[in-house]
Amino acid sequence: METISIQSRTRNEFIDMTASVQDIVSRSSVEEGYCLLFVPHTTAAITINEGADPSVQQDILSHLSALMPQAAPYRHREGNADAHIKATLVGASEKVLIQRGRLVLGTWQAIFFCEFDGPRNRKVHVLILGDRSPHTTL
Repeated sequence: METISIQSRTRNEFIDMTASVQDIVSRSSVEEGYCLLFVPHTTAAITINEGADPSVQQDILSHLSALMPQAAPYRHREGNADAHIKATLVGASEKVLIQRGRLVLGTWQAIFFCEFDGPRNRKVHVLILGDRSPHTTL
């Protein structure tokens, strides 16, 4: 298992981590398998979505904020209840297939760390499972 350190800069943002994850996959020498990504934070998440057009990420963030505004009357009084709800809806983990030593992502897909309570120092744990032989069937 490896850990990627992330420094978010704003309260709500998507950070493209596709290249960092691919680097870990490449160093693992796994040809066929999968990559498990896990965010060990209650106010952050991970998702796979469009990486080519930044307006997609902006739309997702703005609509999540419209659904869960920071200043709503929450019982959790730390001022980040909205971040907990957003993280729960988006999710703490993703699994991506590996084929021929590369992440199997669609043409427009990217892997994003989702910050909902930044800026903060964060971590994403990455576990690569599979076979170094290209003849393994999963």
